[in-house]
Amino acid sequence: MHAPDFWQKNGFLAHILSPASWIWRAGAAWRQATTTAFHPGCKVICLGNFTVGGAGKTPSAQALQAILRDLGHTPHFLSRGYGGSLSGPHQVTIKTDTAMQVGDEPLLLARLGPAWISQNRAAGARAIKQAGADVIIMDDGLQNPGVIKDLGIVVIDGATGFGNGRVMPAGPMRETLQSGFAKVGAAIIIGHDKTGVQKHIPAHIPVFTAKIVVQNPTDFAGQKVVAFAGIGRPEKFYQSLRDCNADIVGTHDFADHHMYKPDEIQALQGLAQKHGAQLVTTEKDLVRLPFAAQNTIKTLRIALEFDDMAGVINLIKTVFANGA
Repeated sequence: MHAPDFWQKNGFLAHILSPASWIWRAGAAWRQATTTAFHPGCKVICLGNFTVGGAGKTPSAQALQAILRDLGHTPHFLSRGYGGSLSGPHQVTIKTDTAMQVGDEPLLLARLGPAWISQNRAAGARAIKQAGADVIIMDDGLQNPGVIKDLGIVVIDGATGFGNGRVMPAGPMRETLQSGFAKVGAAIIIGHDKTGVQKHIPAHIPVFTAKIVVQNPTDFAGQKVVAFAGIGRPEKFYQSLRDCNADIVGTHDFADHHMYKPDEIQALQGLAQKHGAQLVTTEKDLVRLPFAAQNTIKTLRIALEFDDMAGVINLIKTVFANGA
């Protein structure tokens, strides 16, 4: 499912659904009150959202992993493994694990370094510590009370911000801004701040701006492509292709984290053949394709670039300032 349009507005539906958001908030409060938090004995840096849907957590996690490795640390990724069948703790093996087993994001992260999935985050953190990591990068988990974080970072999509600011189901928020900012020590805004989120961020929280940069733009310049994606906001992907001067002759949206079936790929291949075009998708979608199709479909490779890299490095150093 994609986010409904009314989540961006304070209209009629948002108002009438607001009382239902108290149920969501009460459930979160009960979970917080009944969970005993655990610290694994190594540093924990958690990247998350205040809103549902994709905002750029995975490329942010990849960028932080590179910084930590350059600083001489041994980071491991920890994910819930959303969409996968395994409960974990389980270290992802890219040669044998599938997205249906571990989810799509852990497979992407495992290309860069050790990545684990665990529905019980505390159990996963314990396993990672035992495996020799000195820092855990949690990809999502700000709302999970099971693991004590040394640093929480909220990742914000500059294009959509906090929507109408209301908690689900009246809006896209997983929690209120007040409770969310109480959990984090930094914020990352990806792309231009089109909705004015900066004014909602408390003054004591450092804000870092960043942008998504395409790594292989020349692969698509002047090329006819049929683009498809099952991510939070497929339009961002299509716009990136346009920015590469690709000639998009067809698009197809799927639900976020969609697991592709062979007949769906055959239909897309038929559309591409009809237009004399190349099929292209995201790296996150590629790992959810049948193995037979993965070598025939191109991907748009992206990376996150911080505008103030020195500032981010200094922030990470403060996590380790008081020892491991």
